[in-house]
Amino acid sequence: MVRAQAKTQAPKAATTGSLSDADIEAALTEAYNKFKDLKEGKNADYIKELANVDPNIFGIVLITTDGRVFTKGDITSMVSIQSVSKVFTMAKVLEEQGHQAVMDKIGVDATGMRFNSIVAVELQRGKEINPLVNPGAIAASSLIGGADSAAKWKNIMDIHNQFAGRQLSVNWPVYVSEAGDNLRNQAIAHLLKAYNRMYFDPVQATDIYTKQCAINVNAKDLATMAATLANGGVNPVTKKKVVSPETVMYTLPVMATAGLYDDSGIWLYNSGLPAKSGVGGGLLAVCPGKFGIAAVSPPLDAAGNSVKSQKAINYVVEKLKADPYLVQPK
Repeated sequence: MVRAQAKTQAPKAATTGSLSDADIEAALTEAYNKFKDLKEGKNADYIKELANVDPNIFGIVLITTDGRVFTKGDITSMVSIQSVSKVFTMAKVLEEQGHQAVMDKIGVDATGMRFNSIVAVELQRGKEINPLVNPGAIAASSLIGGADSAAKWKNIMDIHNQFAGRQLSVNWPVYVSEAGDNLRNQAIAHLLKAYNRMYFDPVQATDIYTKQCAINVNAKDLATMAATLANGGVNPVTKKKVVSPETVMYTLPVMATAGLYDDSGIWLYNSGLPAKSGVGGGLLAVCPGKFGIAAVSPPLDAAGNSVKSQKAINYVVEKLKADPYLVQPK
């Protein structure tokens, strides 16, 4: 059963904008029931540990900007965050160095190529990539503040903890599995270094990036992280400021243009929401000023995005009429 949680019990008629508790509860319940038995997609298997994750995990969480939490399904099973982590490392770099540094040192354009494309790096000589594809994400990890790899890793872990509102941990089997087979990412890092677009040791930066992708999260963690972005950088559950509104302002457009791999445009067309997916099965989306929503379901489509998570979130957005591009005439 869907439940709402908050530090103080919200009245039944509580709303965020025009969204009532009853509306949200109904939308989540309908989405869960509609897609829970869907068998499309398959677990990622190029990372061996991901192939072993239970494909039946399925949970949806929506958290409003005033801190009300709505859940349905499995919200406790952990999956590795994978590429969703790129959002929060990017946000930290933005917070530390400003939006111009990210534009100048990494880039913010969608590449139009695969998320791990070496050709995209070569064609642009390391420029005009973005922090949500592998080359830009590795560059972002190299830019994170810290004198050495340990300090940089602590910085990355801290920002993820603050966004989630709790202490997260690394899924070490997933990390070991990825670290033993990340030669392509190492090659990308060295190519970036050749074009002076790597800002720390390429091997260590790749390792930091690989480790951040192995952070364990559940659907509630991801929804809290999304809701923090929706709330201008203040975690609506812990009430703590994580990043500035300006950092969020520059994070969301990159999510909108590059958040779902090759299907980013299709996702934005259907939902209107900045979002980010990961091959662990997690997907989060941000409705600015209203809520963050996330779903977890490991089976992926051909583009690497969770099948159930996409369908469930799109369903909820449609039911709540939450697409920000849907404007009713005055």
